[in-house]
Amino acid sequence: MEENSIAVGLDIGTTKIAVMVGREDAYGKIEILGAGKAKSLGVHRGVVNNITQTIQSIQQAVDEAQSASNKKISNVVVGIAGQHIRSLHHSDYITRANSEKVIDENDIERLVNQVYKLVMLPGEEIIHVLPQDFKVDGQAEINTPIGMYGGRLEANFHVVVGQVSSIRNIGRCIKSAGLKLGSITLEPLASSDAVLSQEEKEAGVALIDIGGGTTDLAIFKDGIIRHTAVISFGGNVITEDIKEGCSIIEKQAELLKTKFGSAWPGENKDNEIVSIPGLRGRDPKEITLKNLSKIIHARVIEIVEQVFLEIKNYGHEESKKKLIAGIVLTGGGSQLKHIKQLVEYITGMDTRIGYPNEHLASNSDSELSSPAYATVVGLLMKGLADNNKMEKVKTEVSDTFEAKSEMSKELKKSIFEKWGEKFRDFLDNAE
Repeated sequence: MEENSIAVGLDIGTTKIAVMVGREDAYGKIEILGAGKAKSLGVHRGVVNNITQTIQSIQQAVDEAQSASNKKISNVVVGIAGQHIRSLHHSDYITRANSEKVIDENDIERLVNQVYKLVMLPGEEIIHVLPQDFKVDGQAEINTPIGMYGGRLEANFHVVVGQVSSIRNIGRCIKSAGLKLGSITLEPLASSDAVLSQEEKEAGVALIDIGGGTTDLAIFKDGIIRHTAVISFGGNVITEDIKEGCSIIEKQAELLKTKFGSAWPGENKDNEIVSIPGLRGRDPKEITLKNLSKIIHARVIEIVEQVFLEIKNYGHEESKKKLIAGIVLTGGGSQLKHIKQLVEYITGMDTRIGYPNEHLASNSDSELSSPAYATVVGLLMKGLADNNKMEKVKTEVSDTFEAKSEMSKELKKSIFEKWGEKFRDFLDNAE
């Protein structure tokens, strides 16, 4: 199997930095060749705040993945998230020179590129331009206008925007860790590829990815992403609350949360107690599980209510925008006991926990198919999809004359690079 058929996903999270190396097996499933993770020391709420520590953590995770997979890692697909991400809706149009010719991909690309030129607030950059629906000569609600005749092509877009400095810092860390940036994508989009089915995206679904520093939301309806949001709370805030509420150190608070924590306080009896060793000869501390659950419950309610507000802002209560498939919870925070029941109780929507194992080969390590690895599996899938597109372009080009080689370069650019290439130029110019 060729080396370029291997892809690498890199998830720079607030709690951990995860690297996954994989390739497609004969059945189209992902065979994980190796993975590595390191404690994320230089990231706060999804944003890099210490370049040196982040570089060290990336290198540590990459070294571990290289040893496990026996492959040299150079090119990575990276996810971007963090509290600086925001989204907006925008409508735009182009007038076509020749309405006698059918609309093709070039027309759509021209329209998308026009949106990329929108003037943002100082210090902001457009990350993704996602078409929602099209209008051709005033005819509305068209999903795919390719092949139609028309002079005026309009579209509604979901535009995702991020802070230039935060994006540039991620690029810096990757470059300084000796890696090449293959492509960059929004983390909720990567997670959705890993845990959602096409049927769910068609029916309407809200993906809630509860990470360490942030909670990401992505809403799909009719197979198209309709709304994204980043809430600046995650699992770490719950740990912080336990630490403060029980007067213990962070390490003990994290252990309490994962081992004994529950989002539903009603199930714990008053006499259920856990003993925490005291510091340097001090007496052990006794904490009731009921109190622990109350602390967790209060913060989880706050996170879920903020996410539910975003779901309402999207317009979930309108019959046309109803999310029939309900909610899918993923990320490390979704592994908290009874969180599914609490989310169902608050939102009144069907809820399930999203595991990325559907896309993984049957012999995959069970730890890697947990919700905590949904984003990095999605990034790996994106890398493999990009490889397949590259192979397809190569095959198409090899069937044509050499005189068309320049054209093929342009085609390759239009298929993959789009924002990624623009972003790399932006990084190089910033130096």
